Amino acid sequence: MKAFRLGLALGALPMILSGCAELDAMAVPPPPPRAEAEVPEVEVSGMSTELAAYYRRVEAGHRTRGLLRADGGGPDVPYDDRRLTETFRAAAFAREFTDVGGALVRQEGESMLNRWRDPVKLELMFGPSVPDSQRADDGASVGRYAERLAQITRHPVSVVPRGGNFQVLILSEDERRVSGPLLRRLIPGIRPHEIAVVQDLDRATYCIVVATDPKDDGVITRAVAVIRAELPPLLRLSCIHEEIAQGLGLSNDSPRARPSIFNDDDEFGRLTAMDEKMLRMLYDPRLSPGMDADAAAPIVRQMAAELTGGSS
Repeated sequence: MKAFRLGLALGALPMILSGCAELDAMAVPPPPPRAEAEVPEVEVSGMSTELAAYYRRVEAGHRTRGLLRADGGGPDVPYDDRRLTETFRAAAFAREFTDVGGALVRQEGESMLNRWRDPVKLELMFGPSVPDSQRADDGASVGRYAERLAQITRHPVSVVPRGGNFQVLILSEDERRVSGPLLRRLIPGIRPHEIAVVQDLDRATYCIVVATDPKDDGVITRAVAVIRAELPPLLRLSCIHEEIAQGLGLSNDSPRARPSIFNDDDEFGRLTAMDEKMLRMLYDPRLSPGMDADAAAPIVRQMAAELTGGSS
C-alpha cells in the first residue's frame, strides 16, 4: 500500500490539508522538558502494538529500497530555477483537501500564500504511553530542527516548554482516538468532521498537520501536528520534518516535487536543499501573506533564479 501523509488546508477556520547542513551534525543543546499531552491515560491496545510492528516493517522496506534519504538531494536529482519555481507554486499555492458539503475530500484546489507573521513557538507534547527514551530523542530532533528552520527562513522559530502556538503531538493510536477535547482547546473553532479526520486516521497515514488562518488573509496563527507514536525513528523524524514545514505554509504535496519531502513517495525523509530554498522563498519579504499565485509569479521566478544561478 502506498503510504502518504495528510495535512490540513488553511482557511478562516481550520480545515484539512494533507511535514544544507546535516541535521545530526548541528550542535544544539537539548530543549527543556516538554509538557504531557492532555489526553486521558488509556490502556495500550493490541492495535497499537500491531501498528508498531507494521511500521517497523515499512521502515525496513523503505531502507532496503533506498527511500527516506537524508542526503538532501544529490547529482541524481538535479533541478534548476524552472523546476524550483514550479515546485514552489505547487507547494505554496495549492492544497490537497477541499471542504465539499461539510466533508473533506482529497481534491487539490488553489490557495493563497500562507505563512506566519508572529514568531513560531513549537511545543512538543506526548501521550502518557510514550517512553522517556523516545521523548528525549524527539525533543532533541525538534529542537535541532527549529534552529535550522529559523536559519533558513530568517523568521523566529523556537521550542518552548509551554504556551506554544504550534503544538507537535506524539500520540499512540489509542491516545489519538480520544484527542478531540485537546484539539478543541488547541484550535478554537475546529469542526467535528476535522476532529474526526485526526482521530480516525487509517494506517497508511503516518501524521497530519492542522493550521488555522482565522481572518482568511493568509496569516497562520496556530498549528497542530499529530504524529503516530508507533512510528520507528526514521519515519517519525520524516514526519517531524514534513509536518512542521507544512505547518509553516508549504501545505501541499505534489508527485512532481523532487528532490523534496513534499511528495508522497517517501524518497526523501528529511528536508532537502530544494525544500530549504522553498522555505526561504516563502518567508522572503518580497512575498506577502494572501498573495495569489499569478500575482506572486514574477517575484517567485526572480527568487528561484537568484537561488539557483538560473536566468529566469
